[in-house]
Amino acid sequence: QLSCLLKMVTLHGIPEDLDNYPQDLLLFLSPSDYAATGNCSQFFINIGKANVDVLPREAPQRQQLLLEALECLGVPGTEINEESAEILGRLVCDLSGEYIRSSGGTLLKDLSQCGSFLPEQEEAIRDVLSSGNTTLGPPAAWSAFTLSELSGLIPVLGPSILQHIPK
Repeated sequence: QLSCLLKMVTLHGIPEDLDNYPQDLLLFLSPSDYAATGNCSQFFINIGKANVDVLPREAPQRQQLLLEALECLGVPGTEINEESAEILGRLVCDLSGEYIRSSGGTLLKDLSQCGSFLPEQEEAIRDVLSSGNTTLGPPAAWSAFTLSELSGLIPVLGPSILQHIPK
């Protein structure tokens, strides 16, 4: 339905008020098409707020959006900074374990909003958390507040981390 709506909305070109349309609609639009109404950063800020789960994780469109977002933001290598993570929004849920490890604790807040993870992502999250090199510190220093901050990541913690958390 969104794809069809986009075709109707863009029948006579990209409307100047495209930002007023539902953000989920933008998932079916190319950043180069959007360029007529704004810059690529603004496009991905809007995409980051959209429900990316409208597209299946393995959908080529969704994978292409992530690649184009990383290119637009000028992400060098696999390390994502806080500003880029904020712009990516829900697209961080598609980052590989390599990005998660390289970015350290920067992505944890955003990752906690993801509904599910691939096994390699779960392993990377556990590696980052058990390293203790995040603002949360090592699991042995965590409190109830820390766990509430990590609420979306609790299912991936695993026994190796859970056994170190104080009662």
